[in-house]
Amino acid sequence: MTFETIQGAMAVFLWGGFVLAFLLGAVANKTNFCTMGAVSDWVNMGDLGRMRAWLLAIAVAMLGVALFEFLGSLSADSSFPPYRMGQFNWVGHLLGGLLFGIGMTYASGCGNKTLVRIGGGNIKSIFVLAIIGFIAYWMISPQPVFGTEQPLNPLLFGWTGNLAISFPNGQDLGSIVAGSDGAVTARLIIGLIIAAGLLFFIFRDKEFRTSFDNIMGGVVIGLIIVGAWWLTSNVTIEDDMDSYTPVQFLAEWEFLGDPDEPRPAGELRFWHNQSFTFIAPMGQTVGYIGGGFDRSLFYFGVAALLGVILGSLFWSLLKRSFRIEWFNSWGDFFNHLFGAVLMGFGGVLAMGCTFGQGITGISTLALGGFVTFVAIVFGSAITMKVQFYKMVYEDEATFIQALIAGLADMKLVPASLRKLDPV
Repeated sequence: MTFETIQGAMAVFLWGGFVLAFLLGAVANKTNFCTMGAVSDWVNMGDLGRMRAWLLAIAVAMLGVALFEFLGSLSADSSFPPYRMGQFNWVGHLLGGLLFGIGMTYASGCGNKTLVRIGGGNIKSIFVLAIIGFIAYWMISPQPVFGTEQPLNPLLFGWTGNLAISFPNGQDLGSIVAGSDGAVTARLIIGLIIAAGLLFFIFRDKEFRTSFDNIMGGVVIGLIIVGAWWLTSNVTIEDDMDSYTPVQFLAEWEFLGDPDEPRPAGELRFWHNQSFTFIAPMGQTVGYIGGGFDRSLFYFGVAALLGVILGSLFWSLLKRSFRIEWFNSWGDFFNHLFGAVLMGFGGVLAMGCTFGQGITGISTLALGGFVTFVAIVFGSAITMKVQFYKMVYEDEATFIQALIAGLADMKLVPASLRKLDPV
């Protein structure tokens, strides 16, 4: 899609993302696609239906990105966030994913589910969105804080970068296996192998094969992730016989733009090719509102956030399921506050959430996506185990006893260490 003006290209870049996000919000609401719910069903009931739907979205997104990259129709390189960057911050992905998994359990849902719940009338989720947004804003902001000369993220978590592993050609599996020259072909082969394994596991279950909503949720959301990659990779501006991506054109605004007009964009990194993630966009939205709704601060992520909320609202009104919900106790309030804080810090540290890394990141075959996915699932699952044992045993069980019992249930520590009987 080539445009003669940067304004036309930016409009399609933003509003195309809004349309895709609107569909995502409606489908997630309609099918009850929920990553925390997937973990909960698995841990508490042994039901893998929604987990399979999540894995299906991953498989579809992975296949789509690998195939279209091989055909030259899209690119997940040089993206925002930089999933394939050479520095593999494994500690950040592990710690951030763990914090996010714990947080989403206390806050009743991940970043995407928070937006879907807002569209369904949940006022608690507006509170969660605000807390995550403020934390994410300061975490991704380049401005120094606390009277120091450092931004918040490096100030708190800069030490994790010192432990990063360097991959000269990038941290995605294709680049690691085949180097920069053979990465595209390797990504296709690896993507096909992993996706085939996932699809075999997903559809071997007879009950899942008859679950229309789970299949629809996984397939459509996976395709939407691919659609956003395609959209943001193919919007270009033609000027004097040369073609530029939006970020290239904006970076050369002094030479390519209207000299009488200010550059119509804030931070250029937010104009790279990208797909859906929801923690950084919450921070972008806080910046957009705090900036007096300055159009230059209206990024793809802000459009995506609005799209998911309005898509979910549309489906809620269509099915007459819109219900206003509020905190039922002070305990409920503090649980959501605690969870939102952990999701804000964890989501930025891990460079994504259950969507941003668990689907979009994995679609690029980046190691960070896989590590973050595992850490989020583990963080959420062990938190549910601890909460369950504390509820059953009430004052008789300490946190450590409940933690060990949960780890024993997951076969991560010897059963002989447990002090609480299995429940």
